[in-house]
Amino acid sequence: MGRVIYLVGIVIEGHTYKHDIFELVRVFFPDSDMEIVFLENKDITDANGYIVESILNYNGMKYIGIARLYRGGELIGEHCESIEDIHIGNLDMGQRIKTGIKKSIYNLLVRIFEIDVPWGILTGIRPVKIVHNLIDLDMEEYEILRILITQYRIHRTKAKLILDIAKLQRKYIYPLSKDRYSIYIGIPFCPTRCVYCSFPAYRIGKNYDMVKAYVDTLLYEIDKMGKIMKGKLLNTIYIGGGTPTAINIFDLERIIDGIFKSFPMGEVREFTVEAGRPDTINIEVLSMLREHGVNRISINPQTMNDSTLKLIGRNHDKYSTISAYSLAKDVGFDIINMDIILGLPGESIDELENTLHAIEEMNPENLTVHTLSLKRGSRLLMEQGNRILNKRVDVQHMIERTQMFAEDNGYLPYYLYRQKQILGNLENVGYSKLNKECIFNIAMMEEKETVIGMGLGAVSKIYYPQENRIKRIPNFKDLVQYNMRIDELIDKKKGSIPK
Repeated sequence: MGRVIYLVGIVIEGHTYKHDIFELVRVFFPDSDMEIVFLENKDITDANGYIVESILNYNGMKYIGIARLYRGGELIGEHCESIEDIHIGNLDMGQRIKTGIKKSIYNLLVRIFEIDVPWGILTGIRPVKIVHNLIDLDMEEYEILRILITQYRIHRTKAKLILDIAKLQRKYIYPLSKDRYSIYIGIPFCPTRCVYCSFPAYRIGKNYDMVKAYVDTLLYEIDKMGKIMKGKLLNTIYIGGGTPTAINIFDLERIIDGIFKSFPMGEVREFTVEAGRPDTINIEVLSMLREHGVNRISINPQTMNDSTLKLIGRNHDKYSTISAYSLAKDVGFDIINMDIILGLPGESIDELENTLHAIEEMNPENLTVHTLSLKRGSRLLMEQGNRILNKRVDVQHMIERTQMFAEDNGYLPYYLYRQKQILGNLENVGYSKLNKECIFNIAMMEEKETVIGMGLGAVSKIYYPQENRIKRIPNFKDLVQYNMRIDELIDKKKGSIPK
């Protein structure tokens, strides 16, 4: 007997906010056995199914968002939200309508299902941007908190979190400049592919020629973009992946030398390389990075439990991480980040305590806490999706525990982002010792500075301060396309850089 699919239908009338409604409804139906579809009308034959109806109504005087929920054809709840009651800074009428429609659905579904939804009606990746926009309007903190809690329906703890993060970030963001930029270099190669990974990454095998060909194309792109960005102010550099240290040290050095030849390095405030996998770290590569001015690296255990590391496809153990961290400190790295992931298969609060104890012993300057996101294309979603999605309560406790750990060990939250399919509709948070924050992460997340992305799958974000607008220009995710059509990508970026 095959599995039963429970249908959730969405009917909209009077508006076109399909994507926003879909993402919000999905929060209330996280089970992978739920299929969410848009319907032309309310007719439904599946007795197990729900219908969410979202209507924008104008009664001649004001707009009203109406949400209704049906089960088996029977109306079981309704909520109305007046658009006139939406007061959020300088939102235009279209944004107010969208907010009111989402609030009507949120208030209805929270009342009926009694589900804890800490991020309220927010479905976007970057909630801290909302706070920056409100601060830019010279709003007082109490008023910003009121808007986040009453209008966006965010829990007070989350509202306070993103307000604190925004306040810390502003010294790195302002004053704004059309000429300041950072660069991101993508190295899409890893020793093995982790089961949760959906990034465009290739496992390094016997055919190393593809790496050499890729590096040649990347160096060409670096050279051309250096000429295009001449006269601009380079702020930070970030080499990520994949695992940059998985490729041959000679090729990684070629890339770094290419950056030095092509870009002005005099004002660079931060140079990060993801050394990610402890099994790719040795004294030679660490020494080379330090000699080339890299002042921040990531060593990412994800967990310090050996059984989990084996399960998720990592070729290292707890002691490899400790050894790599110690070696990096001996070489002279002042800022080291460590990533951990909450909600990995087989892990509960006990396994998290093991990981936190080991992190505490090492005491890295940065700690990035990811909540597992079951992305399309990851082996983990295909094999264990439903079982892991049901861990939302456990993961909430894990989030709270890491917050306590960070506070107890002198870490401050400095950036935050959310992802689709993230467990419990929660968040990823970067913590840092005071004045050790990763400037690139702030620039990338808050989108108040141009970021030039180079390499496979890298995304350039061209910032226009006068319009407070970002233009995204993604590179190809396919290795053949990237190598063959590199000039096309370069021309797109060249035509978008503000003069």
